[in-house]
Amino acid sequence: MKIMGIINTTPDSFSDGGDNENLSVVLEKVGRWLELGVDILDIGGESTRPGSDPVPVELEIRRTIPLIQFIKEHYPQSYISIDTTKYEVAEQAIESGADMINDISGLTFEPRLADLAAKHKKSLCVMHLPAPPKIMQQSIHYDNLLDDIYTFLERQIAFARSKGVEEIYADIGIGFGKTFEQNWELLRNIDYFCRLGVPLLLGISRKRFIGEFLQIPEPKERDFATMVIHALLWSKQIEIIRVHNVEMATQMRRITEKLNADS
Repeated sequence: MKIMGIINTTPDSFSDGGDNENLSVVLEKVGRWLELGVDILDIGGESTRPGSDPVPVELEIRRTIPLIQFIKEHYPQSYISIDTTKYEVAEQAIESGADMINDISGLTFEPRLADLAAKHKKSLCVMHLPAPPKIMQQSIHYDNLLDDIYTFLERQIAFARSKGVEEIYADIGIGFGKTFEQNWELLRNIDYFCRLGVPLLLGISRKRFIGEFLQIPEPKERDFATMVIHALLWSKQIEIIRVHNVEMATQMRRITEKLNADS
């Protein structure tokens, strides 16, 4: 299992808005994370919390590209993912050293991201998103939750492959256009999506459905619950977990690996 550490450079992200605006502070965090064994740094410059508005391309570039350049300059061995739905942002991120494109729209906002990933031989993660973040929690409807999401991901993976993308990940989009109960149903049936034939990325860190279930209103206090879920899903062929608390995630990984090691 790989650990993807979240670095949001936005002032309004639901959990860590404003935490990563100082470059020296971020660089110190990155150094600590790399020592702990983080595998991927996921850098995003646009909040995608429910009800959020998109930001201009120029602003997203200003928020992300200097940081990617800064990290690569000091830690050239680091593996960086750009969390974006915009072609121009992804293109500049790759030019600055990014290794992966993490597209929450699953290529529905900008299909050319598949061409970009293929051209530069970069990894691509496609996530299920039924509507833009601004309205995704309104009028939620699925004919069949598992089948609908599976069909979407299967189609978008096939599209990416047709463009020549070689390394593809799938994300079922927990918290994106899903109700409280649907999030839990998806987690209970995560095995259903292994048939897609690509590694799975799971992003549940600090999300609202956890807070609602355990009555924890403060997102940063949901880290323990996040790790419990990941530990319980350890055997479910999830390749990447996307988390805010890398320190706790690396401890969880060490323990679960030890417990599941061949005797």
